[in-house]
Amino acid sequence: MKKFSFHFIEKESDVTVISESRKALRFGIESFYKHRKILEKFVFKNEIFLKTLSPIKVKNPPEIIEIMVEYSTICDVGPMAAVAGALADIMVKMMKMREELYPLKIAVVENGGEISINSVESIKVGLYAGKNLLGGKLGFLITKNDSPSGIGSSSAKIGHAISFGEADLVTIFAKNATLADAAATRIANIVKGADIEKSIKKGLDLVDDIEGVFGAFISREEKVGQVGKIPKIVKITGDEFTLLKKKIEDIYPQHEFFY
Repeated sequence: MKKFSFHFIEKESDVTVISESRKALRFGIESFYKHRKILEKFVFKNEIFLKTLSPIKVKNPPEIIEIMVEYSTICDVGPMAAVAGALADIMVKMMKMREELYPLKIAVVENGGEISINSVESIKVGLYAGKNLLGGKLGFLITKNDSPSGIGSSSAKIGHAISFGEADLVTIFAKNATLADAAATRIANIVKGADIEKSIKKGLDLVDDIEGVFGAFISREEKVGQVGKIPKIVKITGDEFTLLKKKIEDIYPQHEFFY
């Protein structure tokens, strides 16, 4: 099956969309711009929503705001901790909603490292945690049994997002990317302290308290830990620059880039 992908950058958003349907890509991209515009207008009028690091209530919010509020409240973080995952989930949702027009088998959106997946074909998701022992060589194999789902990551070492912890990488697997995004921030915030193993265990222990999170993988310095149901760990090939830039490594070897 031939696949198509489209990569674009819009301000802080760095997005890759993948599907076997060109129409699906267009629907996903159109929904991104629609909902990002709604979000920008909302935060312009509600500055506290943009800056708060704690959950916040909003009356009669638009869809993008509603899901950010819902899952950030579950994870006890500010709503902007879920923004990348929320946009990814909405894009996949809109791609799948048009299935009456075509039998869509693959809908994958990666937004700044947060990934929303609804695919019957397996994909590999590469991990990048800077210069620690992972070395850009590990990843996860996401099969149709793991889909639909979301993946979110947080790091104190790479990326521009705020983290109060010291983890090289916290990767969360959840029922959707919005929850995974918010949960990764919450868990990464508590992975800190002089005792490396204890800090990782503290983060892993929190996973069971967040409904909808399937599992977690945490890396800090020379130590790693995992808990719950996580996809099969696989070896990823490719240099570190490629892994960091693409985030999703070796998804579909024969896919065509659609511009």
